[in-house]
Amino acid sequence: MARRPPVKPQPKAKPQAKAPPKPQPKPQPKQAPKATPVPERWQRYGRLGWVVARAGIIGAIWGAVVLVLVAVWFTWDLPNPATAVTTPRRPAILLRDPAGVLVARFGDAAGQVVLPQNLPPYVPGAFIAIEDRRFYQHGGFDGEGILRALAVDILHRHVVQGGSTLTQQVAKTLFLGNERTLRRKVQEAFLTLWLGRHYSRDEILGIYLNRVYLGEGAYGVDAAARLYFGVPAAQLTLAQAAILAGLPKAPSSLNPLADPQGAATRATEVLDAMVAVQAITVDEENAAEAQLANAAQPVSRTSWFALWVMQQQGTKIPEGEDITLSTTMDAALQANAEAALDNAIATQGPGFGVTQGAVVVLDARSGAVRALIGGVGDREGYNRATLARRQTGSAIKPVVWLAGLKAGMTPDSIVFDGPLYFRGYHPHDYEAGYRGNVTMTEALADSMNTAAIRILLRAGGAKKVIAVAQSLGLNDHFPDDATMALGTGAVGVLQMAGAYATFFNGGERVTPYGVSAINGGPAGVVAPVPVVPGAQAQAVADMMRAVVTSGTGKGAFIADVYTAGKTGTTQDFRDAWFIGYAKGDIIAVWLGNDDNSPTNKMLGGTLPATIFKVIAGEL
Repeated sequence: MARRPPVKPQPKAKPQAKAPPKPQPKPQPKQAPKATPVPERWQRYGRLGWVVARAGIIGAIWGAVVLVLVAVWFTWDLPNPATAVTTPRRPAILLRDPAGVLVARFGDAAGQVVLPQNLPPYVPGAFIAIEDRRFYQHGGFDGEGILRALAVDILHRHVVQGGSTLTQQVAKTLFLGNERTLRRKVQEAFLTLWLGRHYSRDEILGIYLNRVYLGEGAYGVDAAARLYFGVPAAQLTLAQAAILAGLPKAPSSLNPLADPQGAATRATEVLDAMVAVQAITVDEENAAEAQLANAAQPVSRTSWFALWVMQQQGTKIPEGEDITLSTTMDAALQANAEAALDNAIATQGPGFGVTQGAVVVLDARSGAVRALIGGVGDREGYNRATLARRQTGSAIKPVVWLAGLKAGMTPDSIVFDGPLYFRGYHPHDYEAGYRGNVTMTEALADSMNTAAIRILLRAGGAKKVIAVAQSLGLNDHFPDDATMALGTGAVGVLQMAGAYATFFNGGERVTPYGVSAINGGPAGVVAPVPVVPGAQAQAVADMMRAVVTSGTGKGAFIADVYTAGKTGTTQDFRDAWFIGYAKGDIIAVWLGNDDNSPTNKMLGGTLPATIFKVIAGEL
């Protein structure tokens, strides 16, 4: 093989110098395309839209804040429905007379929890018919009922019908008060919605029947059934159920104790409504209406006596539990005494210029108060029988005469009735002239003032007489001078009745009381205490007998009935008294004016003696 000749290496080429680059033209910035000019009107709209949007956002924020604040204001004190449903009732305080008959009550009536299905169908049916006939057809609110009520109210131009459902009534009566404000209505709406979400229709009806207020402290149908009819709710008749169903409209004024006729009239409306919804037949309605007149037997309502007892026994009543007070009250006598006072003031008061009075009737032997009337008019006002202190006038004279007997005088002792000047004081009798020498009995019968001061002096002076008054239970302030014999001291009516009892019970001081037992146990009654010899007490009683047979108290005389007592008239005829004894009882009567203005010459032997006589005739 032939060999190739070696390749001769070529010399490297020298690098050539680069030519300088040619200058490039500078890039020109791109020109934005010319925009079409926006009309000025559109620009204004844009700015306005932004302002509106911003204002809307700010308004929404503040609106939400205001809404939250309003909601808080409406609901900040909203009660907790879960606990309010089980709110306990107030303890009941029952006042019974000596025979055990209920004469008054305070607090809430006791009743058992009842379920609608355990009651006669006409019991819940009566409430549904008159209060919410579409209860099972609507929710918490009844739009149809609201519109119907609104139309009727507009037609009559005043509120005639309400559109509240039973659920709304539960919300109102269970959780809220009766104030008519926008705030309360909003709260009622909140609570109605809550009830509708947490309870079924039957459960709401059960709550209503157990908590609806039916007057006289009775909450729920069972409590009302026991209070008004003496039976549990399960034993209610149709007539009785209709009476109860009519009470939510006006429980205080339409209940059988306050107004039996009004309760019966309202019950007929309930029965008509039950017929309209076919809950009962017409025959059943007629039968029930025939029973309405006798469906409830009224008992005594709150009286002056009951309020006095509650004031006296307040600290002795156990807190938080039902209690029964056995009282000394005679309900019939209480009513008769109150009527006697009211009638006297109504018929003869204007002529005598007298507007007020007080009466106390108590057992002379024990001090048990059988009747107590604190005034004419409002029974819950100022109790003049227990709180007022009025000058006694000559009604204090039996105490002065007793002091004279203790000093050695007798009913036949001679006393001079004639002009008397005593330390600048010049007393005189109501009638012109003087009688001269008279017996103590004659001096008391005709209420001789100068003789009274002479007896006070012979008894040892004012201090001695005041001590005798205090021994009888008269502990108020008496003037330490001769005017004490004329009754310038101020004493209470109840105190005077208790003091007079000593003269007619053999000489024992009694402490007036109105409660004999608390829940069957002792009530702290103070036993009578001997303070006057029996002979002296009887002597004063005999002298007071002459007052009604031949003296200033002849207006209190009753044929064939032993009565005795004493009249009393103060300066300018501001007060008139008659306090006396009849058939074992002391009857104390005071008449006057609250502003202490003078009467039209009313004497103790006139209208007060007449009232005494009327009450004594009822004993």
